[in-house]
Amino acid sequence: MKNKILIIEDNENERLLYKEELEKEGYEVLTASSGKEGLSFIEKEKLDIIILDLRMPEMDGLEVLGKILSKRKNLPVIIYTSYSQYRNNFLSWAADAYIIKSSDMVELKNKIREILRDKKNGL
Repeated sequence: MKNKILIIEDNENERLLYKEELEKEGYEVLTASSGKEGLSFIEKEKLDIIILDLRMPEMDGLEVLGKILSKRKNLPVIIYTSYSQYRNNFLSWAADAYIIKSSDMVELKNKIREILRDKKNGL
């Protein structure tokens, strides 16, 4: 069974690129264009990991992260953003990883594999 990843990203081009890249890695990928839409997936889907942008309209990623953790605190979340300044915000420390966006996505893919492996091994 494929691991299921939810990408919450307001930029359509980035969202489609991440979906395509992660599907090539063998994951089932769902996408949400807003925090609100992403939270609706959390209610109805069995997810293995969430990739979360921070700078989004209406509800920013840190607010979304807080709501995710209040509903499913064992669901791994990777913050994937262009902005390093939020790394020092204590709310971002609740995420399993904080990665600055890169064109090659190698760091993100490696972190997804690591988190899923640890989860499978009960770590």
